[in-house]
Amino acid sequence: MTNEEVFNGLKEIIAVIRPNTDLSNVGMETELVRELGIDSLTMLLLSLAAEEKFGMHFPDGAPAPVTVGQVCDAVLAAK
Repeated sequence: MTNEEVFNGLKEIIAVIRPNTDLSNVGMETELVRELGIDSLTMLLLSLAAEEKFGMHFPDGAPAPVTVGQVCDAVLAAK
């Protein structure tokens, strides 16, 4: 799986959990909290959806990602 495939999959997830988000402005450096307004509950939903979509598991105790790119990196590292 490539970084681009993970990125596009994450954008699909964001479209579902944050339906009013303008995805044309979402990039690898987009900050989850500050720019997308993702709170702790939404972060949990994002994590669970990513685990299901990509068939992986985020390690327990891992620091929460700050950017979309960090989520991509974490998904690829866990595969």
